[in-house]
Amino acid sequence: MEKKFIYLFCSAGMSTSLLVTKMREQANKYNVPVVIEAFPETLLAEKGEQADVILLGPQISYMLPEFKASFPIKPIEVIDSILYGKVDGLGVLQFAIGLIKK
Repeated sequence: MEKKFIYLFCSAGMSTSLLVTKMREQANKYNVPVVIEAFPETLLAEKGEQADVILLGPQISYMLPEFKASFPIKPIEVIDSILYGKVDGLGVLQFAIGLIKK
């Protein structure tokens, strides 16, 4: 698998940074070739183009239609609030890879 870009967006880019750290740890552990970054939702237009999959923090789930309209052919979903709350890096990584493979 070639390197894939998983971008997480939230209201300020701060709350997802811990989740990104956990996801990177799991990706390294299992040798998954991914680049995982977090951004504030205001950078969608600038950063979204490079992403292979876009994940939204639950706190901005209301923006999902807007994100999908901006990038209609990209997989874009809201992170499950339970996985998000538990900062489950492996669970969110598996979710993202599943979306890429669809």
